Amino acid sequence: MSRRPVAVAASLLTVLALGTVSACSGNSSAASGGSGSTPTVKLMAGGLDKQIYLPYQLAQQLGFYKKYGVNVELSTEQDGGVGAEDAMASGQVDMSGAWYNHTIDFQVKGKAVEDVVQLSGAPGEREMCTTKSGVKSAADFKGKTLGVTDLGSGTDTLTQFLAAQKGLKTKDLSRIAVGAGSTAVAALQNGKAACVMTTQPTVAAIQKKGVGSSAIDLATTAGAKAAMGGAWPAASVIARTDWVNSHKDAVQRVVNALVATMHWINTHSATDIANKLPQSYVQNQLVTKADYISALTQDKGQFLPDGIMPAGGPKTVLATEELVGHATSKVNLATTFTNDFAIKANKTEGFKTTTTPAGPNG
Repeated sequence: MSRRPVAVAASLLTVLALGTVSACSGNSSAASGGSGSTPTVKLMAGGLDKQIYLPYQLAQQLGFYKKYGVNVELSTEQDGGVGAEDAMASGQVDMSGAWYNHTIDFQVKGKAVEDVVQLSGAPGEREMCTTKSGVKSAADFKGKTLGVTDLGSGTDTLTQFLAAQKGLKTKDLSRIAVGAGSTAVAALQNGKAACVMTTQPTVAAIQKKGVGSSAIDLATTAGAKAAMGGAWPAASVIARTDWVNSHKDAVQRVVNALVATMHWINTHSATDIANKLPQSYVQNQLVTKADYISALTQDKGQFLPDGIMPAGGPKTVLATEELVGHATSKVNLATTFTNDFAIKANKTEGFKTTTTPAGPNG
């Protein structure tokens, strides 16, 4: 989710150095070349092995980037390293596989970043709490220590939002960075945190070890609507607006590949998906392949079938940012996302779309 699904290190530079951006774009993309050229695009995701971010790698495994004529160099952010969205903003990579809400955050900071294809309608997160914590809803957060991927991350924002919905202020609870995977599991095991907000496959590992259970479901579009009042678009591809405008052909090819991937996900089972992903993603020290498939079956509903930003989604995310003090109603939602590339991709391939597109006002 990323600020790190999410992690963002608050101390990282996010100032757009135009010279650096230009140099990076010129070296990494050949989108402005002739029609016979194959552009190369660098894309960093907030955790390629996380289920919420599986479409980026799946597109590679399915050969869709190659099919649609683009060479996508995938990378993943590391704990303690530069966040995917910050790497994009500073020009280290061209695109970021991160949460939509970052586009709002960047606009507040005076930086133009936009979402070019929307992969999910929910954060894909669950609030996993120990039995002895007594947490059944966000109303029980008062006085508790809550684990987030990183302070300032998307999970941090969501945790504050859930608390604020129940009338709690930031001072009423403590938030600590616990990362994901084994470190998040350990935070519950050793009592460092009463709850952690995390994704699959960490959720499955926590359940299997018996150290916690799901208290709040933000893992599916239906769950997000119930908990947050509407679809909460999360996993997406975001890029600097100036880069998008100067590399529209490359952007379209990436979006074509990912839209095709979303349709493939929608028409295939969790087992089919797991069989296409790298072995290390679906079977490791945290989970067995059976665990991974079970978890994906449970939370597969977070993925949108056509890559289109859903109507009402941007407004719901902005309301979240406003409630926790990260943004105001002065944000121009129309410049934080575009459905143009996804709509064109669906029309070109003859895909049937089912998502109602968000308008300029979100």
